[in-house]
Amino acid sequence: MNATTTFESVTGSDVTTQGTNDVATNGSKCETMDVNDDHRHRSDEQEEKNDDSSDQEKDVGPSVGDDSWEEHGCVLWDLATSRTHAELMVQNLVLEVILATLTVSQSPRVTTNSMLVLKEFRLITLGVQGSEVLTWVRALQPENVLSRILWVVENTLNPQLLEKSVGFLLSVSESQDEVRDIILPQLVKLGLPIILIGLLATEISKLEGDERLPERYPVLDVILRAIEALSVIDSCSQELCSSKKLLHLLATLIKLTDKIEVAASCVTAAVLIANLLSDSDGLILEINKDQLFLQGLLDIFPFASDDIEARNAIWDVISRQLAQVQEGETSPLKLHQYVSVLASKSDLIEEELLDHQLAASNKDQENSTTSSRNLHIRTAALKRIDSIVIQWLTSKDQDSPINVTEDYLVNERDLDRLKDCCQKYSK
Repeated sequence: MNATTTFESVTGSDVTTQGTNDVATNGSKCETMDVNDDHRHRSDEQEEKNDDSSDQEKDVGPSVGDDSWEEHGCVLWDLATSRTHAELMVQNLVLEVILATLTVSQSPRVTTNSMLVLKEFRLITLGVQGSEVLTWVRALQPENVLSRILWVVENTLNPQLLEKSVGFLLSVSESQDEVRDIILPQLVKLGLPIILIGLLATEISKLEGDERLPERYPVLDVILRAIEALSVIDSCSQELCSSKKLLHLLATLIKLTDKIEVAASCVTAAVLIANLLSDSDGLILEINKDQLFLQGLLDIFPFASDDIEARNAIWDVISRQLAQVQEGETSPLKLHQYVSVLASKSDLIEEELLDHQLAASNKDQENSTTSSRNLHIRTAALKRIDSIVIQWLTSKDQDSPINVTEDYLVNERDLDRLKDCCQKYSK
């Protein structure tokens, strides 16, 4: 008995799986199930209802059958929390029943508040990470199963369910080769990158609203992590790099003035931007003249203090952006704006460079190749900052005074600190 056979036989007939538990499904009805350690008991209850009453049941809300379906599914989940029980359940085809309920159920509760579906996603996430991984891969591989999973991801209104379902997709992207190589190409073919970008757009729009919803923060974080995981996979990176919408969404997150509540997401967004720019140089043109984006990047440094790779990613993006400020091709006003932003964040830059210096003294944290590469990234960025400051000072002496707003004033003390950092750490 395989997953596909189970799915084809669910509608209009009973699917019975025997193992630690016996579960029987007839149409949308669920049978009563009692479980204990000594015996198994199954009682069948048949109800006769005409088509009109069935339609009415769907209109008024969840049926008794839906409640039983969810209750018994939760029992399966509770049993599966034991490794011994979980392995026995997989061996006795309970996996197919669990996936069948996900695939067949048309109840709106699947996308609203179904605790069963939430626990099913937890279970299949554990499955692709466990010792029986190939069994799970074979069960999840059929297109109708993956399509249904993506349907739930795209349509759920429940933040917890969205977090867990996207978490499953993340686990596939980060899993062993046999899982990733079999399942991920099919998910990509079914539109996974586009779906994730659409979900990100929804979460960003909620952040920009009048009232932020803290329960949405974990959702935003797992969506970004899922996209980041795809960005380092060759078969997925090109599709992501071609999406200007994705880059602008990430830039919007980076430019948020209040980042504390979504600090981890901002760090992930910066790393993701670095990944995208490394694969597509042309993307930098979308943000190369955005001083608020540069300011937002610098504001992220304190949130990435314990993640040296993320800090290097931020330096890489800064270096690429400032490389577009060509000598003789940038107006005095633009130069002034760049210098104003950089000088105002000179304290963050100095603290970041000091942290790097301390980290470099610990030889266990980085091998020589990685250390050399990271040093090159920071040095390139600092040299470009120094070059912009010199250009600005030259234009300031040669050109007529320019009118600037209070948003772009340059504090001389901050400027001196910035110049000192460039000279000290770019050698």
